[in-house]
Amino acid sequence: MIKKILLLVMIGNCIVMLSGCWSSKEITELMIVTGMGIDRDSDTGEYKVTVQIINPGEIASQTKTERLEVTTYQTTGESIYEVMRRFSTKVPRRMYLAHIQLVIFGEELAKEGIGKTLDFISRNHEFRTDFFILVSKNGKAEEVLNVLTPTEASPSVSLYSSINVSEKIWAPTKGVHLDELLNTLVSEGKHPVLTGVEVRGDKERGDTVSSLEQIKPAAVTKITGFAAFRNDKLVGWLTENESKGYNYIINNIKSTVGSIPCEDSGIIALDVKKIKTDLKTNVKSGKPSITIKTNIEADLGEIQCDMDLSKTSVIKQIEEDAAKQVQSLMEHSITKAKEDLKSDIFGFGETIHRQHPKAWKKLKGNWDETFQDLEISFDMNYEIRRIGTISNSFQKVIK
Repeated sequence: MIKKILLLVMIGNCIVMLSGCWSSKEITELMIVTGMGIDRDSDTGEYKVTVQIINPGEIASQTKTERLEVTTYQTTGESIYEVMRRFSTKVPRRMYLAHIQLVIFGEELAKEGIGKTLDFISRNHEFRTDFFILVSKNGKAEEVLNVLTPTEASPSVSLYSSINVSEKIWAPTKGVHLDELLNTLVSEGKHPVLTGVEVRGDKERGDTVSSLEQIKPAAVTKITGFAAFRNDKLVGWLTENESKGYNYIINNIKSTVGSIPCEDSGIIALDVKKIKTDLKTNVKSGKPSITIKTNIEADLGEIQCDMDLSKTSVIKQIEEDAAKQVQSLMEHSITKAKEDLKSDIFGFGETIHRQHPKAWKKLKGNWDETFQDLEISFDMNYEIRRIGTISNSFQKVIK
């Protein structure tokens, strides 16, 4: 019932917006698009666009019918603009794009470059800029949009909500909006990343109602590591830990969980509450360097080992080990960007440009090469604020 209410609110907002617009259309004349997938047709070389459309009649209905609450349509064309007009041969109403939640690029198209497709999206006045842009890992965008979800009527809305929630509590996630992507593409000294999504399970059965009737759906969509770009072309993927390290570096972590191993067995789980990362650059004799200064505050969330938390030395050791673990995450992310991706996705060059504009004029011409040899140091500070409602670990109490 809640999911129906949420989608009805979205439809209601659409009606309000349309009523105040000079080119207003009756809601009955429109089809509300919540998701768009863009692939390259392997046979014709044309763009293949998949749109996910909600069915207002089914959302508002008080009685359950056999019809789904969302429908996907697909067609091809030489340009995205042409494709959107060609949809009129398949759908009975004009498509309305202002409530799109996601635009997903297929992996193969992303490797070719997404710049040409972004022209249509940024030029079209119906698109807002608050939707997320994703890349389908190991597959096509259409496959992601075709997977039905058990918790939301619209798979696009489900993915959008998942990114929003995960970004707040789980560090490897970051939602990227259109304006952020465009700003990064035109900036000096920084290449973009986009959220990755992949289909897990049986893709062929993921779009069937029977999949939702099982306790374990045949297929699900999962937010995965970041898609890393050089300019507008996909050059590789970050793992979950590399994505977490990336977010630590760019100061994009609101809350997360840190884990460090015990000396014997088990782990210590830390509830990271506050993170602040600053980048300090220096250019000496034409050679740039950067210091990553990170301050972290956390609470103890779980301890699976025998420790006496009443001792200051024990807490101090946990803090030191946790700081090393975070630094290791950042180092692995940087190594991946330098050696494999050869792409400054962190914006180190952009920071040098801002802090040393004169020096940047000499560095920017060969920055992609200079980045690979950039000297990077770390200044870590980790503080445990609270240990919870018991002073010692439960393992120690039960012995």
